[in-house]
Order: sequence, then C-alpha cells, then structure tokens
Amino acid sequence: MIRNFLRKFMLGRYGPDHLGTAMMLAALVLSLILQVAGFGILIVIPYVLLALMIFRMLSRNINARRRENDRFLRFWGPVRSKIKSRFARLRDRKTHRYFTCPGCRNTLRVPRGRGSLQITCPRCGERFVRKT
Repeated sequence: MIRNFLRKFMLGRYGPDHLGTAMMLAALVLSLILQVAGFGILIVIPYVLLALMIFRMLSRNINARRRENDRFLRFWGPVRSKIKSRFARLRDRKTHRYFTCPGCRNTLRVPRGRGSLQITCPRCGERFVRKT
C-alpha cells in the first residue's frame, strides 16, 4: 500500500543523484562542525542544504536537474581521482615507489627493493634510471 503510493508519487520526478548525495553529506558534516563550534545562526545552513536536496529529488524538471548533476560531476571527477590516487600511494608506500617521468610528467609506479632500475615511460618512451 505505502510502497505503491511512494512509487506513484515519485513517478515523473527526478529522484536521488550524486549531487544530492554530496549535498546530504556536506549538510551532515557542516551540522556536526557548527554544533561543536557553537555557532548559533549558522546552524540554519545545513537545513537549507537538505531542503535544496529534497527540492531537487522531487523536481519534475528532469533536464535542469540532470544538467546540474553533470556540472557537479565534471567538477568532482578530477577531485575524486586525485583523492583516490593519493590513497593508493599511501596504501602502496611499503611495496612501491612512485617516480615522475622527466619527459611527460607522467607518474610511474615501480616495485621497491630492486636496486637501480632503468625505467621506460609507457606514455612517451623516455628512459631514465632511478634507485628503488
């Protein structure tokens, strides 16, 4: 009964997306920070973010919401890949070393403990020697 009601209610509406999820997480983090810091009037900001997220989810203007989400993903994509690469480097710090190719500035991953290696960049073909 309730399930059918919700299904019919959401029919033709935009629903959740990546931007909405990011807004919800930002509201949660901001709410926690503002509660701990004790800012009075600024505590309204997370609620505004949540209201905007709900507005976007219930919106029937699907094309506008999709454009907003695409703009967010164009911004978030490079940031996310940078964060993931930093975590990968942190995870692999005991088994691998990372070097930058002097020719094309590409980041190369090489196993640790192999002594001096001649490294060939797969992108530009430049060869250089580094101690691992």
